[in-house]
Amino acid sequence: MAFCASDPVSKIMSTDLITISPNQTIEEVDRIFNEHAINHLPVVNENMNILGMVSKSDVYKVSYGLSVFHNKHKKEYNESLFRSLLVSDIMTEKVASLSADKSIGVSIGIFKENLFRALPITEDGKVIGIVTPMDIISKCVEN
Repeated sequence: MAFCASDPVSKIMSTDLITISPNQTIEEVDRIFNEHAINHLPVVNENMNILGMVSKSDVYKVSYGLSVFHNKHKKEYNESLFRSLLVSDIMTEKVASLSADKSIGVSIGIFKENLFRALPITEDGKVIGIVTPMDIISKCVEN
């Protein structure tokens, strides 16, 4: 079934969420990304309030872009770095979010105007879902 831009984002959002706390390590983030087919993790507190987002790109930047260890021991050094850095060190803190009743069209507009590749869906400040451009493509385009 295809959806249209006027439908609520709740119809296409992912609700089987995996979240992470700001005190967890980048090693844990990397493990989650490798074990699950996801690219973004909402960063939440114990009450599921959104604090930020961390993406696979954030982890890649730490591993490749910020690493000064470009030698045969790079993997070991990066593993050590991943064990010492916290999510709060690399997460994006100022993220746009939507309520579940906002339209798919609104999410498309945010994706077009910003560099965000995932939007947490919140209710009373608590994360209840997430939507990505892939959700829109896979659920809104008829085969």
